[in-house]
Amino acid sequence: MNTTNSLFDLSDKRALVTGSSQGIGYTLAQGLAEAGAEIVINGRDQSKLESAQKSLTDRGAVVHMLPFDATDHAGVKQAVNDFEAEVGQIDVLVNNAGMQHRTPLQDFEAEDFERLMRTNVSSVFNVGQAVAKYMIARKAGKIINIASVQTALARPGIAPYTASKGAVANLTKGMATDWAQFGLQVNAIAPGYFDTPLNAALVSDPEFSSWLEKRTPTGRWGQLPELIGACVFLSSAASSFVNGQTLYVDGGITACI
Repeated sequence: MNTTNSLFDLSDKRALVTGSSQGIGYTLAQGLAEAGAEIVINGRDQSKLESAQKSLTDRGAVVHMLPFDATDHAGVKQAVNDFEAEVGQIDVLVNNAGMQHRTPLQDFEAEDFERLMRTNVSSVFNVGQAVAKYMIARKAGKIINIASVQTALARPGIAPYTASKGAVANLTKGMATDWAQFGLQVNAIAPGYFDTPLNAALVSDPEFSSWLEKRTPTGRWGQLPELIGACVFLSSAASSFVNGQTLYVDGGITACI
């Protein structure tokens, strides 16, 4: 029988986290390492990746770097194939790579829309498909896609972002529907408003922060370490019968009006 501690133990797992040189991705990589996992960090900026690797290694983590552009389907496939052949299997995938672009919808440029959708949606398909091929063959694997509070809620100026994160939640359901039969669990985490580099402009805006604190039942911005528990749960044996779900970690903002 599994003990409570063993249910959450990741000491025999290796986790790839995309977009993990900073922000949410870095924090999740750190949290998975603290739960025992070997970590594979990813991004496009080599210097940022090297800095993140050093920081995580200094904390005691076993860390590999796997630089690739998550929007490049062929490049992702080659990188994952090479890693599986030369280093070893990927047991957990966290699809975290993403971007924001704030512009009123009537002024949103078509190329900016396409870039946002490639970064936030196509990347989930690209990396998910490349990694799932090996997970399916092994009849086991965990995929966690990073959605958003905007999966459920819209706000002025970010309509395409809202569309992209709605797509992530539905792609998560589709992945689970297709791949659960092969022993995979595919779920999403939807962060609320967290103090991250992506939200720096909002965090520094007193008017917005005041509005957010009043709008959120918890009454504050989320702090990045508060996402770790959800990620460890969905990466571990504790979630063996959880599939196709989006877990909101948002201080209650989607629960009220």
